[in-house]
Amino acid sequence: MYLTQEEKGNLFAEHGKDKNDTGSAEGQIALFTHRISHMSDHLKNNRKDYATERSLVRLVGRRRSLLDYLMKKDIVRYREIVKKLNLRK
Repeated sequence: MYLTQEEKGNLFAEHGKDKNDTGSAEGQIALFTHRISHMSDHLKNNRKDYATERSLVRLVGRRRSLLDYLMKKDIVRYREIVKKLNLRK
């Protein structure tokens, strides 16, 4: 697996409240961003892998939904996570 439990814990600890906080919007967005970058690298080398391409599009949509939710709930947290993860919007 490309992401071990320790790496996942560090990701959630950095962007969420603690390493066991897997349900927060910030933690999920950070995890999705990591997975999106991994899939994008894979698709650069394997451009005919349509199953991964479809999964990538679905994952981007799920991240967008979480970002929209966070923007409606708390604009300050939204701006912080966008700035931390270097997302465009």
